[in-house]
Amino acid sequence: MTGSFRTEAGSRHPSGATWSPEHTNFCVYSRQATDVELLLYADADATEPLQVIRLEPRQNRSFFFWHVAVCGLPAGMHYNWRVTLRQDLKDSQSEAVTLLEVLDPLCRAVSDRRWNRSASVATPGSALGLRGIVTRPPERSAPRPPPRSLDNAIIYELHVGGFTRHPSAGVTHPGTFAGLIEKIPYLRDLGITHVQLLPVAAFDEQDVPLSVADNGLRNYWGYSPHSLCSPHPGYCQNRDDATQTDEFRALVDALHAADIGLILDVVLNHTAESGDGGPVINYKGLMPEIFYHHDEGVLRDYTGCGNTINCNHPLVTQTLLRALEVWVQDYGVDGFRFDLASVFVRGEDGEPLANPPFPAAIEFSPALAGVPLIAEAWDAAGLYHVGNFPGVAWSEWNGRYRDAIRRFLRGDAGLAGELATCLAGSSDLYQASDRTPASSINYITCHDGFTLKDLVSYRDKHNEANGEENRDGWTHNDSWNHGTEGETLDENVVRQRRQDARNAVALLLLSQGVPMLLAGDEVLRTQRGNNNAWCQDNEISWFDWRLTETNGNMLRFVREMIALRKRHPGLSRAQFLTGKYDAARGMPDIRWYDAELEPPRWDDPETRFLSFTLAGITPDEEDLHVLINMSDQVERADLPPLTERYWHVAIDTEMDAPEEILGRESQIPWTQPQYLCQPRSVVVFECRQG
Repeated sequence: MTGSFRTEAGSRHPSGATWSPEHTNFCVYSRQATDVELLLYADADATEPLQVIRLEPRQNRSFFFWHVAVCGLPAGMHYNWRVTLRQDLKDSQSEAVTLLEVLDPLCRAVSDRRWNRSASVATPGSALGLRGIVTRPPERSAPRPPPRSLDNAIIYELHVGGFTRHPSAGVTHPGTFAGLIEKIPYLRDLGITHVQLLPVAAFDEQDVPLSVADNGLRNYWGYSPHSLCSPHPGYCQNRDDATQTDEFRALVDALHAADIGLILDVVLNHTAESGDGGPVINYKGLMPEIFYHHDEGVLRDYTGCGNTINCNHPLVTQTLLRALEVWVQDYGVDGFRFDLASVFVRGEDGEPLANPPFPAAIEFSPALAGVPLIAEAWDAAGLYHVGNFPGVAWSEWNGRYRDAIRRFLRGDAGLAGELATCLAGSSDLYQASDRTPASSINYITCHDGFTLKDLVSYRDKHNEANGEENRDGWTHNDSWNHGTEGETLDENVVRQRRQDARNAVALLLLSQGVPMLLAGDEVLRTQRGNNNAWCQDNEISWFDWRLTETNGNMLRFVREMIALRKRHPGLSRAQFLTGKYDAARGMPDIRWYDAELEPPRWDDPETRFLSFTLAGITPDEEDLHVLINMSDQVERADLPPLTERYWHVAIDTEMDAPEEILGRESQIPWTQPQYLCQPRSVVVFECRQG
């Protein structure tokens, strides 16, 4: 490609590169830049710009927004900005001049073919190996459907690359958005309502400590973003051209066609530019004075990643908000999970604000109306907001639920009261602020920590493969190994572990609130005791699809457990349980018992048994009765008496497949007044006529 493109003044709205057949408008913000140039590259391999367009402040700058329109530019053109920064030197009449090539922070697609992080750090100001790509806006024959809410949701957290990279996946394009599309029938058959993807915004795969890099490892999870509204090129079949956006849109459309919503895990608390010694990619060059938290010129680190985004600066708020709106308006994404969201509460001095503007700006954005917002309500520097994250539209990853359920499943005593609160939707955290059970995202495992199989198989973390001498990852996991660390051929231990895994899934899907499953837990995927596999782009992290056969009984159990939850709307209530008598139903919405149908011994420090009866909320919904026994003894549990109806055993996690979970057609009436609840088991009855 040769020639020179004609230019016009352009506009400061919108930021980024906005293509049309007539012209492409480029706009970027920089207050400190004194000279700005737009560099046009023919493609990812070009070593020199095709055209350098120098912007004139009088014509091409509005309130420190630098802009230019390039006429007749073809989509697919690669580009960067080059800025000159001048800074007065202390105790001197001279000034320092820095020339930087930087990436457009709001580019819609990016090429990383020429990126070399170590070289960029060593020679700051050299040509940047990352380049933005001009993309066409989406073509729509019909408006996007409204975002899918979290009402009756069942979330499935997965990694785009790891879900299909294993050879057993059998897909045409492993590790890509296209590969995930091929697995949508599996997701639909499993019964989940939403997938939650680990970060898919373009990130730096080379952002790892030296010891990790020396082991041939790279940033796998993706919590190192540099382009907040560009799909990660590594998940695209064509990682160097403008079709990246089309590939991601195809995934969104395919999920929606299968009636599955899409939630993105977004990282708006730090970037790949790392600490003071990290590379200059975009924000350090364009907004060095405002984008990050500083303390006398030194970057503050509330994230554990070297820098912290200054979210509550007005311009930074608008930049981040624009990125979120792009994912919803241009791609059709249904919701967001926000990594280390307590950073959003910190003011420009780093201290917590009573009324932080950034979470409010997200909540009240018209473009994000109705979009589920999920906060990981803590950060790496001690802020913890589980139960009181600012705002009313927010849900939260309920870390307290995770810890309490793990400890009860492990067999810790004296947790009956805390277990009941968790099963009832964590009203202690959310009811006082007029929130609902859907404010609680319930989970027992997630990407960060042990998988479900490892939770019941390892007492200690085993992260030696990460190259950090097992210093990384959580030390306190509330895990247990049944007397043997790791893999074993002892059939009794294997059986106990599988039973505990079923117990975990059962409690999760019997809880009020929104359940979230970790991909692979339904087939007992292991990470060999690694509880921090952030850098393991290999079989440690990948979904081994052979497990769908090997552990097919567990897959069936999870699938049937999801089906049971779906046929019981009373497990996904819009309001908190009260325990009050419902005359129309002839019973309270919930009643708690011990094994003799007496009130539970809430204060007994040795209690490991709890049962409850949950009323249905629709005329044709069966009432449920649940027995939970995490003691090592058989509990002879009395069943609530019925008239003209019978209890039917739907689940008994102590039983072997296929008796451990039964569909309605396979259940038979239980005519005895008691049931022997075996050690470390969960039993569920459905109530109906014989």
